[in-house]
Amino acid sequence: MDDVSSRGTDTTAISSVTTERKIPPMCQHQPPCPTAESADRKSARLVAHHPEQGWSLLCNGVLLFEDTGELLPDGRVIAPRRPSQVMTAA
Repeated sequence: MDDVSSRGTDTTAISSVTTERKIPPMCQHQPPCPTAESADRKSARLVAHHPEQGWSLLCNGVLLFEDTGELLPDGRVIAPRRPSQVMTAA
């Protein structure tokens, strides 16, 4: 018997592939935390804290980094805020 003829034909439809992640809402409590898009996004509840690695995850999906940088759930990066002027000792 031919190996090809003994197999069934796959008739399942191939679904389209998307690169956009579906992010389920992490905030299940009341009142809900500010969204990742709001100006006060850093006031959301802490979900995970890893100071040894330099990051924390907030309830709204925002990753906060030790250097004050942020990574939003949609992949946008908020650059670290650096002091505008460095004082040197005389």
